[in-house]
Amino acid sequence: MNKDILYKKEGSIGRVVLNREEQKNTFNVDTLKALTEAFKKSDENGDICVLYTAEGKHFTYGVNLKYAYSLMKDAAGSKESSQLTGSFQDVTRAMRNHRGIIIGGLKGYIIGGGFEITLSCDLRIAASDTTIMFPELSIGTMFSNASTKLLPRIVGEGRAKELMIMGKSIDAEEALAIGLVNHVCKPEELDAVLERYAKEILKKDAYAVKVAKKLINENQDIDVESTLEKEYVGMMNCGLVGGFESRLKDFVEKHR
Repeated sequence: MNKDILYKKEGSIGRVVLNREEQKNTFNVDTLKALTEAFKKSDENGDICVLYTAEGKHFTYGVNLKYAYSLMKDAAGSKESSQLTGSFQDVTRAMRNHRGIIIGGLKGYIIGGGFEITLSCDLRIAASDTTIMFPELSIGTMFSNASTKLLPRIVGEGRAKELMIMGKSIDAEEALAIGLVNHVCKPEELDAVLERYAKEILKKDAYAVKVAKKLINENQDIDVESTLEKEYVGMMNCGLVGGFESRLKDFVEKHR
């Protein structure tokens, strides 16, 4: 695997780490492809929970703009420029298709496409020094990673337009206030908080967790009747395949 992206499996927990600290964890085609492969590998390995983090002070400055500019200036770089755009989208596909719960551990600056990738995390935990920025329109490019759909879904259309069109940067506390992150902690506590969240998830029934993620992701775009049908199938399958019976027995015996 590309040394700029690290993947490690620890029991039912997977760790995907941006490892380009000297380049402020910026992305190019190779790192994006490696990130996609890391999430795919994690899913293949059956990770119930994935901690998506970064080495260094900053989570990511997004795409390496000097690199992107060099591709535009070089006629031979047009193919790689197209690959760069497509590779961003492939990361989102891999994350959305991952059956486990992905938790992003944000810190420092997290800019542009680098943040848009984290919109496909199921949970986002931010250190108090986190700053989120959307500079795309200021430099004349467009948003990626389904962010024009996912961000309005998370924070509402009006707030999403303000962030994206105005290019406003926000800190961790404001991100928490608008529902963009789930929890804010001190920078030195980030790793411990991520571990705590992961361990809480592992206490749940693994099959039920995967079904819940799938239904939550899919059901935002369908009607209520179709949602009811999907939930019915999900509940029946939890009873047949998951650990519902044994967990229900434990609960009943505990609360007699």
